[in-house]
Amino acid sequence: MPVEQEEAQVPADAESSEHEELPVLTVRDTVIFPGAMLPITVGRPASVALVQAMGENRALAVVSQRDPRVDAPMPSDLYEVGTACILHKVLRVPRENLLLFCEGVSRIRTRDYTSTDPFLRARIDRIADIEPEITSEIEALRQNVVSIFAQIVAAAPNLSDELATTAAEIKEAGRLADFVAGNLPSMSPPERQQLLENPDGYQRLTEVHRQLTRERELLELRGRIQSQVQGQLSQSQREFYLREQLKAIQKELGEGDESQRDIQDLRQKLEAAGMPEQVKTEAMRELDRLSHIPAASPEYGMARTYLEWMAALPWSKSTAERVDVKRAAEILDEDHYDLEKVKDRILDYLAVLQLRPVLKGPILCFVGPPGVGKTSLGKSIARALGRKFARISLGGMHDEAEIRGHRRTYIGALPGQIIQSLRRAGSNDPVFMLDEVDKLGRDFHGDPASALLEVLDPEQNSTFRDNYLDVQFDLSKVLFITTANVLDPVPDALRDRMEIIPLEGYTEQEKVIIAFRYLIPRQIKENGLESDTDIVFGDEAVRFMIRRYTREAGVRSLEREIGTICRKQARRIAEGVREMMDVTPELVEKDLGAPRFRTDVEVAERTERPGVAVGLAWTPVGGDVLFIEAGRMPGGNKGLIMTGQLGPVMQESVQAALTWVRGNAVRFNIDPDLFKTIDIHIHVPAGAIPKDGPSAGITMATALLSMLTERRVRRNLAMTGEITLTGQVLPVGGIKEKVLAAKRGGVTEVILPFENEVNVREDLKSEHISEMQLHYVKSMDEVAELAFEKK
Repeated sequence: MPVEQEEAQVPADAESSEHEELPVLTVRDTVIFPGAMLPITVGRPASVALVQAMGENRALAVVSQRDPRVDAPMPSDLYEVGTACILHKVLRVPRENLLLFCEGVSRIRTRDYTSTDPFLRARIDRIADIEPEITSEIEALRQNVVSIFAQIVAAAPNLSDELATTAAEIKEAGRLADFVAGNLPSMSPPERQQLLENPDGYQRLTEVHRQLTRERELLELRGRIQSQVQGQLSQSQREFYLREQLKAIQKELGEGDESQRDIQDLRQKLEAAGMPEQVKTEAMRELDRLSHIPAASPEYGMARTYLEWMAALPWSKSTAERVDVKRAAEILDEDHYDLEKVKDRILDYLAVLQLRPVLKGPILCFVGPPGVGKTSLGKSIARALGRKFARISLGGMHDEAEIRGHRRTYIGALPGQIIQSLRRAGSNDPVFMLDEVDKLGRDFHGDPASALLEVLDPEQNSTFRDNYLDVQFDLSKVLFITTANVLDPVPDALRDRMEIIPLEGYTEQEKVIIAFRYLIPRQIKENGLESDTDIVFGDEAVRFMIRRYTREAGVRSLEREIGTICRKQARRIAEGVREMMDVTPELVEKDLGAPRFRTDVEVAERTERPGVAVGLAWTPVGGDVLFIEAGRMPGGNKGLIMTGQLGPVMQESVQAALTWVRGNAVRFNIDPDLFKTIDIHIHVPAGAIPKDGPSAGITMATALLSMLTERRVRRNLAMTGEITLTGQVLPVGGIKEKVLAAKRGGVTEVILPFENEVNVREDLKSEHISEMQLHYVKSMDEVAELAFEKK
């Protein structure tokens, strides 16, 4: 059995009682066994000094380091057990090193070190080997070790055959173990050191037998792997010879090579593709190169795929019909309700295109909340022009190669999404929609937004170069349309290449018309119902859904709720109850559950007590109603507390509003000393939603005045506008979205900055502000006069 290092104890009678003193030569990753002659190269100053100091007595102790990385080992860095050796010869070698020929004599144990400078000296005890009596078991073990060692020597080209002969002549178990361990390459220095520390010959031979068995198994495994590889190579050579014979047979029979037929087919496709001359030259050069590549080569498949892409692209295929502006207007009106400004801009572009077909027009960018019809507008434009429609979504795209393609040096490389979509469309002039341009990503793969600069620039996209194709492709005939919810994330350089067309939200009346014209017929058809016999929607039911179950600028959620009601009816019919269903508000509440929104009631209830004012906010999904709450408490230490995840701009609005209120406290009968004894708290629900922007300034000041004067803000009144320290009301943006949000929330009066009156005239129709009263103000004094209830 192998013996662990801690258990390799030497009996007291096996050690000499006299302590010799020998110089100690420290070595790295080297173990000398008794009876072995080993060359050792030394170059450290201490080792060279040891050799130079030796006189007639050529005895020394060789001890291995525990950590070979230590350059100047001390006694604590060395193993306790080493080998007493005789230095037979010293040779000088390059780099001022010495080559020592040492013969191991016996095992030793270092007792204590008597000197460390200029080299180590130690008192040592010699350890006597324990040789077992030769029994049949030990003899069998010895023969097995000799046999396995001979097999390893025969298989290892770096081991001399004389080693096996020498091993066979050794009869002692311990000596044989030391000899084999010293010549077995697979044994590590720690494993050799463990054998050196064990004086028991039987245990050492057993451990060596285990190491030899492991080495033989590794050799057999390497042999099997080598045989398999050679077998595979032989199979490949056989297949090569058979292919060559098949080619010769086909040549004798007059049949063409399959690869040559493929090349001929590709040549015909490339000729018929209508490529520009420069592109055709490059394709033919690649085709000639393909004809010299063996069909079994991996490069053959890559080159063939490239040529198939080149042949399949619509280099000269166009589908555009003659532009008819009147027909285009009819199609746009048929597919979309309202959106008059958007339709006018599209028809202006089509009119110019009708007069000048080669127009390099601007890139249109539809910006608006979800569900207002940006993508469907692109489809309508394609239908009006008689062109194919292609669309890719840019949301989350973070790799530049998605736009420009991968280079052909990569395995599995493909063209970018632009070229792939053109191949699917089958024409070089489709209406190409790039959805969600504001949601492009950016990381170490590159910046897709920068790659789009070339695509969306009319002056550059005629020479667009995809990394995979590596030739120019003309994109100037493509009508690109992009969509976005907000413009802030879009880089300035990319925004500069596009003409922005905003699409605001719809009013309640517009949503009702859209529901009856488009949404309800589509959902009835998609759910397998008949509009005349299965289900009828009432006007009040649709309005009830808009007011109580949706809060959006578009109509996507409204269509989802209509679809839910249609599915409920489809289920009743499937269960055998086929009756005409007249959709009423009561049925809507039964099928959709309790109403989710009650903003009209909420505005009135929230302003019942002083300190609450209603503001209007712009969001990426349309306008929204914002409640500003102000409270006070005794104290005076904390001053102003702001909660509700307010952004830095909104926090500055609060500070400006408070400064104006404190500066005008006497005019509103507020004790100026009151601010020294109270803390003021401004809160904007909901607290989990981040908020920012300057348009709540007058709302903040109104809420503070209401709280300090204990006067309630008028019911169903909302406001928006930025405040200055002098009380001036400055204009803000998003007026249409804010007014529409106020109307959805049941607000009947809105206070707006005076300079925003022009936005109301241009952006809002009369039906948008029907039943609403708008007040235009220039100063905070006018706001206070309008906002509070009369005493």
